Amino acid sequence: MTVVALGVHIVDVLARPVESIPAGQDTHLLEQIRVTAAGAAAATAVDLAALGVPVASVGAVGDDELGDLLVMMMGRRGVDVTGVVRRRGEQTAASILPIRPDGGRPSFHVPGANLGLAVADVGRERILGARVVHLGGMDVTWGLYDPAFFALLDEARAAGTIITMDLLSNMPDLMQGVRSFLPHVDYLLPNEEQALLMSGAGSAEEAALALLGEGPSAVLVTLGADGSLIAEAEGVTRVPALDVEVVDTTGCGDAYCAGFIAGLVDGRDVAGAARLGTELAARVAGGLGSDAGLDGARALREEK
Repeated sequence: MTVVALGVHIVDVLARPVESIPAGQDTHLLEQIRVTAAGAAAATAVDLAALGVPVASVGAVGDDELGDLLVMMMGRRGVDVTGVVRRRGEQTAASILPIRPDGGRPSFHVPGANLGLAVADVGRERILGARVVHLGGMDVTWGLYDPAFFALLDEARAAGTIITMDLLSNMPDLMQGVRSFLPHVDYLLPNEEQALLMSGAGSAEEAALALLGEGPSAVLVTLGADGSLIAEAEGVTRVPALDVEVVDTTGCGDAYCAGFIAGLVDGRDVAGAARLGTELAARVAGGLGSDAGLDGARALREEK
């Protein structure tokens, strides 16, 4: 398999536009309600499949109906889901996202089975056989804070596998803990808030440079409407965002990661891969859910 997306798997239920929660038993009529495969591993895997990159997903879900739905949705999108384990008696992680008219996305969330993902669930051969392993949401997969997992990542890197990492939450305590992964990854892709919380720095650029000093070859910080910045040993590069009408920001970071990974697989340099990530994120922002705008994604990859 070219890419293994390892980590958080979530079912998202999204509705738009939501300006307020109805009082009592009142009903508000909406334009759209959708259910999608989401989470920093699952959504990235779906986006990679849309780009035409062979991808397998590794994670934990419950043995409930939500787990059935999530595995089915991912499989229909072309993701190899044989590495997704089912936890008896546990709930599949899920979120309810009432999307505001400006694209903002407050959430109601159940962490579910993600918290129990462990080294025993991760097939060693699968990791060592991948060109890229994407770690999605290591801040909430506490079972992988394990020297044995770090050793597996180091073994894979020594054999030529590229390790990328994205995060899920914005909780300060979790941001500090996830720094233990930095010596074992090649590319870190946090958003601005996460980078500031991890580093304690006062700006995104300072944060990226500080995190770069802890092990990665490059740190790419996404900045929303301001695009992204890339910190490497040679200096800092900025990649502008595209001017698009934003419907929903859900999954934009996952799309950025997927485009970036596809760019690396295609042999692009870091800035070129980030531009592909920016293009894909812009498409996702134009629709509802983390898999919006993926039609034509493969052609987008081939154009660049």
